[in-house]
Amino acid sequence: MIFTDTHSHIYSEEFAQDRTEMMQRAFEAGVQRIFVPSIDSTYTEKMYEIEKQYPENVFLMMGLHPTYVKENYEEELAFVETELEKRKFYAIGEIGIDLFWDKTFLEQQKIAFKRQIQLAKKHKLPINIHCRDAFDEVFEVLETEKAENLFGIFHCFTGTHEQALQAISYNLKLGIGGVATFKNGKIDQFLHEIDIKHIVLETDSPYLAPVPYRGKRNESSYTKLVAEKISQIYNLPLEEIAKITTENSKAIFGI
Repeated sequence: MIFTDTHSHIYSEEFAQDRTEMMQRAFEAGVQRIFVPSIDSTYTEKMYEIEKQYPENVFLMMGLHPTYVKENYEEELAFVETELEKRKFYAIGEIGIDLFWDKTFLEQQKIAFKRQIQLAKKHKLPINIHCRDAFDEVFEVLETEKAENLFGIFHCFTGTHEQALQAISYNLKLGIGGVATFKNGKIDQFLHEIDIKHIVLETDSPYLAPVPYRGKRNESSYTKLVAEKISQIYNLPLEEIAKITTENSKAIFGI
């Protein structure tokens, strides 16, 4: 049984003391494929280091996270472009709009999101979308950029049934993580109405740990706990969930 964690910040400082053990726990849980999103240029070397340690298991994205869109966002976008010309990445991400913490740079976030979608098209790569308190704004940008060569994952999907269908209409799969296990997460109430071909698993570790670890540090091994919840929702064997969601991730990332 092979699980794929399509979104994990394994380079995070939260794993500084036990990163090797954390990775081992992931492998023991059957999580053999871990896709790693970028935040900004300050984390890039850490990403490269962990990829070098686990070349068979770790696959990198490149992008500028919306909460890191600040006054210097043009420089950061230039860095993203430069790195994309240098080497192989598997997605542009994580990109999008976040209005939870700060709305100061909303217009710049929209510009950065749009520009990075265009980069994804240029490089024939999927996008990995971060959206927090910003469904309308994210969909507004996606509507202007929708095309056959726009595809990817709506990471940490927490929206409504209608928003799920809208995301899928843009050739996006839904990244389902720990929120599906929360009592107030809500997505578990309609997820069974979404064809499982549109679902991929993720943790977003070290954030959003699933029950029974809610509120604690998340890690990639907990992908299996998310899969167990999805197994209940779809009334399918765990092995089938692992197989389908891993195949779905291959359809997106090409590996």
